[in-house]
Amino acid sequence: MSNPHSHLLLGAHESIADGFHSACVRGEEDSCEVIQIFTRSSRQWSAPKLNPEDVSEWENAVARSTARPFLVHDSYLINLGSPKKRIHAASMRAFKDELVRAEALSIPNLVMHPGAHMGEGEEVALERIAESITKAIQETSGHRVRILLENTAGQGSTVGYRFEHLRRILDLVNNEDRMGVCLDTCHLFTSGYDIRTSEGYHRVFQEFERIVGLKWLKAFHLNDSKKPLDSRVDRHEHIGLGHIGLDPFRWLMNDERFAHLGGVLETPVRENRRTFKEDLEVLRGLRINPKSA
Repeated sequence: MSNPHSHLLLGAHESIADGFHSACVRGEEDSCEVIQIFTRSSRQWSAPKLNPEDVSEWENAVARSTARPFLVHDSYLINLGSPKKRIHAASMRAFKDELVRAEALSIPNLVMHPGAHMGEGEEVALERIAESITKAIQETSGHRVRILLENTAGQGSTVGYRFEHLRRILDLVNNEDRMGVCLDTCHLFTSGYDIRTSEGYHRVFQEFERIVGLKWLKAFHLNDSKKPLDSRVDRHEHIGLGHIGLDPFRWLMNDERFAHLGGVLETPVRENRRTFKEDLEVLRGLRINPKSA
């Protein structure tokens, strides 16, 4: 994704409640440069097929919009690490459908939570997840959509809360063209990576570079955290109003290593405290007179 502005492109997860095209309209209203969407219900296994009218309307909206489609987030129900055959089979069908839908809508990246081991152990789950992703890639041969592993907070039996987990899946899948990572700042913090000080910020990204590699990093989810460091709980907060605070976002906004990437908000707009547009204004304001990291 080209970025002539030399800074992280900013946006938000926009609703498709009135049709796919409405996400572009909302994105413009929120002053988004990039947007993330669901292409199907995030909490139901079944989904109506994309019809040509939906795709055409979406393409027309994208052509008119300054908010560029960047990420699809897959369904929260999907668990490619599940040892239960029925759940795993349903997850595979839904995951492949997510890839097909993203490809049809020409959205370049599909963000996924790796999965949960449900008592069977992390290594077993990591291997099952990698095997499942490999199969999905094989079954969508010729597609361009990149699968982005999202780091998790580590709630319950979920994997993906350590950089080593992401590295293990990437190694097993072994497909640089179709794989990448999306780092969620809230999940990063609540899984134990302390980015609140300049020293900590640099140390965490040095660790990411050493274990995973910055070449794999393709996107950010930009969220503060309602919960404290290493709480292993996933609760997003508005930028600067949570336990992370403003400084790490200031450093991120001015980090030249990430200038070519996109970052989207998933902050809690339903609480009616701050809009996406207001959170984006906060982030853009951090580019002004940036403090040295």
